[in-house]
Amino acid sequence: MFKKLLLAGAVMTSVIATAQEEKRGMYFKLGGSYFMQTAATEFPIVSGQLPNTDIYAADGTTLISRETNHGSFGAGFRASGTTGYRFTERLGLEFGINYFRGNSKTMVHTIHRLVAAGPTFVDGTAVGRIKALDLSPALVLFLGETSGFESYTKVGVIVPVYGNLTIETNRTFTDNSGNVLTKSYTKDVVKPNPTVGFMAAIGTSYKLTEKLSAFAEIEYRNFTVSGKSKETEVYTENGVDRLHTPTAFRPDASYSASHVTYVDQLNSGSNSPLINPDTSTSNPNDTTRPNDAMNDISSYVGISGLGLTLGLKYSL
Repeated sequence: MFKKLLLAGAVMTSVIATAQEEKRGMYFKLGGSYFMQTAATEFPIVSGQLPNTDIYAADGTTLISRETNHGSFGAGFRASGTTGYRFTERLGLEFGINYFRGNSKTMVHTIHRLVAAGPTFVDGTAVGRIKALDLSPALVLFLGETSGFESYTKVGVIVPVYGNLTIETNRTFTDNSGNVLTKSYTKDVVKPNPTVGFMAAIGTSYKLTEKLSAFAEIEYRNFTVSGKSKETEVYTENGVDRLHTPTAFRPDASYSASHVTYVDQLNSGSNSPLINPDTSTSNPNDTTRPNDAMNDISSYVGISGLGLTLGLKYSL
């Protein structure tokens, strides 16, 4: 009897050890996600314009309505590829590569503002969009399998390796009778400083075959990014390139007018029209060093979101 119990115990131990061994090993995941924004904040200033929706009266100077524009750039679509390794039945490590393309967000909207004698009025909208490539190492805790479903949680960090904020501004200049004088288009690209974010997810997988599973995850991600530099890549008037040509609607076409280096503080050494304006010209936006990038205060944008990821998992 004792020998039979001993034999049964050995068999049971062998089965458990074999089952645990099968849980170990490498796996790969491919997925697609959609994220909704969370933790909305006020948008940064865009080329000197406050992040507002402003509506002016017929005279162009009387403000009759103002609304602050706010939100998060964390809403949008993401494609991801992940390599994972399961050390034990419960513990694993994942390393993800993600490409995110955010939804467009209105940052500034102006209606009928007087900008010059003549008179000349402007209607304009500045719209921003984030795109980013990031790495996301995460620790995974597997919670057990039931009827083919295996739930898990994971926490990790987000390390952006590439990305930018593109701001596209369209303006229409009109006279007192509403006749269009010109239409301008500006494309500014803001490059970020290095940063690190946080992510957490809960998910489940369902085994389709011996090696292949379908999975679904709900993920929360949160990080903020500050600007490092900005470049005006495109400026046109009525479809014609005017980036390096002074015009009545953009009199300053210097290097400093199209390039910005962001700093934490403006001081006596800054190349800024606020601190060191070029008093030899009548243009209030001229700096004392037109051949150098202009300095401006660095601002932050939030890229937080809550998303659903669906995909396939292949285990080796």
